[in-house]
Amino acid sequence: MTPIKYTLFFLLCLATSQAFCQYTDVINSNRPGVSRSAFSVGTNVAQFEIGPYSIKEERTPAVAYEVSGFGIDFAARYGLLFEELELNIEGTYQNDTKTFNSNFSNEESRANFRFLAIGAKYLVFDPYKNAEEDKPNLYSWKANRQFKWKSLIPAVSVYLGANYDSKPNPYTFSGVEGFSPKVMIATQNNFSGGWVFVMNLIKDRIGTDQSDFQYILTLTHSFSPKWVIFGETQGIKSDFYADNLFRFGGAYLWSKDFQLDTALTFNTKDTPSVFSVNFGASYRLDFHKDKEIDNGTSAKDEGQRRFNRKGKNKKKRKKEDVLENKIKKQKKKDTDFDE
Repeated sequence: MTPIKYTLFFLLCLATSQAFCQYTDVINSNRPGVSRSAFSVGTNVAQFEIGPYSIKEERTPAVAYEVSGFGIDFAARYGLLFEELELNIEGTYQNDTKTFNSNFSNEESRANFRFLAIGAKYLVFDPYKNAEEDKPNLYSWKANRQFKWKSLIPAVSVYLGANYDSKPNPYTFSGVEGFSPKVMIATQNNFSGGWVFVMNLIKDRIGTDQSDFQYILTLTHSFSPKWVIFGETQGIKSDFYADNLFRFGGAYLWSKDFQLDTALTFNTKDTPSVFSVNFGASYRLDFHKDKEIDNGTSAKDEGQRRFNRKGKNKKKRKKEDVLENKIKKQKKKDTDFDE
């Protein structure tokens, strides 16, 4: 998703674990897509996401050129003070060679940050918070996969940050340097069956000659507790650069704190054409502690208590049903005897 993300769930886990807080028992990564999940990593959780990639671009009309090289995406996320608040720093560093295919062919070696941003994300609306009906039904697989109309209402977060562009930078418009504002709205829908949809609306480098608008749509599906796949589209519009990118890939949950992923990125035009392959990993340092709720127990303890209570109630109902059946049988015998 990105939230995938979009976001990952074992993104299915996130869909059913928001009763008390943002924190999830397994890592919640934005990789392998580039969309941002609406949810934070949870208080006192430090998370690192990184992914090297190879890139190849070709432009055929007019001034033809080729770009070949490699880069690395990275992000560091930390949940601070509130469950809804996340601080993060993220960026992309690229090193490549740009070759002009003219009568006088020449090469240009380039290396710099395509973008580098620091900011904060805050969840302003969470439709899953304290929602008893959104908890998984422990006794019915069918009930857990039924469509719920409430799932059409997304969680919504807002992001406020700043880009930093050094001078000179071959990946930005001439004259764009220093700090510039960046804002984003991120939404997330958690559907039954392990489907998650993330949408990002981004206004980047506000007030510069390269101010652009981006949208990112990510659909993620977890088809097992360990594996997730995703599809994503990203639109970019500015006077400096415009494109529509598509991504497909998947991720594997190695452990509850470690995830591996891979993805392909491409477009459908030749001004320039883009093809990229990346591999990545996400890891978290989990120092999260649940806050106590009204009855003095933690969220985890409360969840276990409710689970145990359901089990006891089920056993109690079963005993009552057995006793009721015995009484009915005895009444039937007594009636037959009287006749």
